[in-house]
Amino acid sequence: MMPNQRLQGCRSLHLNEDNGRFLLLALLIVLYLLCGAAVFSAVERPSELQAHGRWNKTLFNFSEAFNISVHDLNSLLRDYEAAIAAGIRADALRPRWDFTGAFYFVGTVVSTIGFGMTTPVTIAGKVFLIFYGLLGCAATILFFNLFLERIITLLAVVMKAVRERRIRNSGILPPGIRHDFSAYSFPGWKPSVYHVMLILALSAITISCCASAMYTPVEGWGYLDSLYFCFVTFSTIGFGDFVSSQGAAYEYQGVYRLANFLFMLMGVCCIYSLFNVISIVIKQVLNWMLEKMACLFCQRCSKANALLGRRNAIRPGSRSRKGQLAKAPDSEGPCDSDTEGRRLSGEMISMKDLTASNKVSLALMQKQLSESANGYPRTVCGSSRHNGFSGGVGALGIMNNRLAETSNSR
Repeated sequence: MMPNQRLQGCRSLHLNEDNGRFLLLALLIVLYLLCGAAVFSAVERPSELQAHGRWNKTLFNFSEAFNISVHDLNSLLRDYEAAIAAGIRADALRPRWDFTGAFYFVGTVVSTIGFGMTTPVTIAGKVFLIFYGLLGCAATILFFNLFLERIITLLAVVMKAVRERRIRNSGILPPGIRHDFSAYSFPGWKPSVYHVMLILALSAITISCCASAMYTPVEGWGYLDSLYFCFVTFSTIGFGDFVSSQGAAYEYQGVYRLANFLFMLMGVCCIYSLFNVISIVIKQVLNWMLEKMACLFCQRCSKANALLGRRNAIRPGSRSRKGQLAKAPDSEGPCDSDTEGRRLSGEMISMKDLTASNKVSLALMQKQLSESANGYPRTVCGSSRHNGFSGGVGALGIMNNRLAETSNSR
């Protein structure tokens, strides 16, 4: 194969990188589902069969002991199942549809947890839930995105201060600028996605452990069951097999319900943010896999990537940081940025990129043009860095604006 033909093959691959990433992710999700189904089937199926056997034996013994037909028993059980759906239990539970119970219900609706312990049974309630959930879920997702933006901003401020202090104390700065370093040191610096992921993971684990320590004595669950409940709730899966604050009365009931609400709020926010950061790492892995697959078709793909690689293409394992403040000698072009953060994460935005993508809003274009016209300070970039989540809306857009990615020069 001629070199120009190989080059053309790489170019066509990069032009379809988004489609390739989408198809590869879909294939991996299908494989992930198949593996998960195999594991759960192997683990849970024997217990299910044993439970069916025990229940059939109990039902038969009860029918024989009290001279009641199995058909009549099944009819009674169907009525009991309907009573359970309406919130009726053999043990005393809190009212489902008083104001506090209804408030708990709408909280599970708008947060998309949906335990299933309480559900509307009237036609009016079901119709109202459709419109109520449509607006409430959208507003809650917006709240989670705003929380994500602010928590990353807070982490960026703290991590930037720690970084500046480390550099100032390292002794690598010239004596003349050591005291005035904060005046012009990395004004658009962004934290690494890996650091943010680690901090969010530790925060989620801490919240889950503290919440489990509260649920274990109050609800009478095992500690492992409490941790399981925390993950199912904070991730908004909401199976409903464990539901907190459902007893008729608790000791220090007001304090417990307030603590339960706060733990759920903080846990859902942290897990939502963590899931979005993990999705960025998954996208990096997909980019790396696509590059490895490209190497099967073109031996010169690594050289062609230097000329044709998109700024979307980042790879895991490329976060070696040299720790030097000196600029790379082979980089002389200015780096444009929105809010000066992109220049250090490697996203060089051009008008062609902006107008060719639907992912960038008109407001962002006007902001970037205004910054360019006003002559915001530019810095000389090192080698071109590539970001795996440029553009995007919602949580991905927040990641794009707030987090820096790894590269060969980082």
